Amino acid sequence: MTWQLTLAEALPAIPAPLWTLARQAGVTAAVVTIPDTLDGPPPWDFSLLLALKQRFKDAGLDLQVVESAPASIMEPIKLGLPNRDERIERFCELVDNMGRVGIGVICHNFMPALGPLRTSFTVPGRGGALLMGYDHALMANAPLTEYGTLSEDQLWENMTVFLRRVVPVAERAGVKLAVHPDDPPLSPIRGLARILTNRDAFQRVIDTVPSPANGITLCQGSFSTMNVDIPDTIRHFGRQNQIHFVHFRDVEGTPERFVETFHEEGQTDMFEAVRAYRDVGFTGPVRVDHVPTMAGEDNATPGYEVLGRLYAIGYLKGLMEAAGKCA
Repeated sequence: MTWQLTLAEALPAIPAPLWTLARQAGVTAAVVTIPDTLDGPPPWDFSLLLALKQRFKDAGLDLQVVESAPASIMEPIKLGLPNRDERIERFCELVDNMGRVGIGVICHNFMPALGPLRTSFTVPGRGGALLMGYDHALMANAPLTEYGTLSEDQLWENMTVFLRRVVPVAERAGVKLAVHPDDPPLSPIRGLARILTNRDAFQRVIDTVPSPANGITLCQGSFSTMNVDIPDTIRHFGRQNQIHFVHFRDVEGTPERFVETFHEEGQTDMFEAVRAYRDVGFTGPVRVDHVPTMAGEDNATPGYEVLGRLYAIGYLKGLMEAAGKCA
């Protein structure tokens, strides 16, 4: 097989059995979330990032992606709070230090305050597996958050300020910004606008500050929820070389009501998706995402239990091998 994606997995920052299982399943790259810390070095600290990079290297894994900057950095930026500019500087420091230690991608999002939302974590699936779902009707009576209301125009303004300051820093550092879709792709939710709810919005992000460093996380599940053609979307952004990171998952349903599925049971032709990555020459980091909770697991971390991940990694590896051999 002459072409292949870089198999990555979201792993805890401290060595755990999942590190070993991921390596045994063929994963070569690590994705890590850097938490806020009340004591010890801040999340943008060079020494912290260097220690993380070397810890994974010693375990045979290449730390390639930081997924989601800590909320203490990002929420003031998204919401346009008084400390926004200072927090942008901290984000720039994080990106600069990522470049210094060789972590090449940061997956960020612009969902203010609420982040990804689900209304059920126990939807019964095949063989009794537990799936996650969202039903927007259940949010009809949800109150405003502590931040009140925020318009789409305000959010776009905050995004533009952020990109204009951060993209040049990312270019110099050799780090790629990979913005994640809104999940679910609906606006507003609890009074807060969401702006990354359709394919055109991602083109707007790319065109706002054109740069090889300013691209996207192609979360297939989120884009599928937008009811777009996934292989065509991969080709659209892949031909621009603006796909920097991939979440490999799928759903069944609409933005207002959907269920996350086993990877081969959703509404996307997953083989054609993988073949589209091959056709545009994308070989970057891809991680399976939001997997079912399977028999014997306690569902303490819905979407991120172990057995479903191993199942999905094997499925993705098979698709990669087939796409690599198929004309």
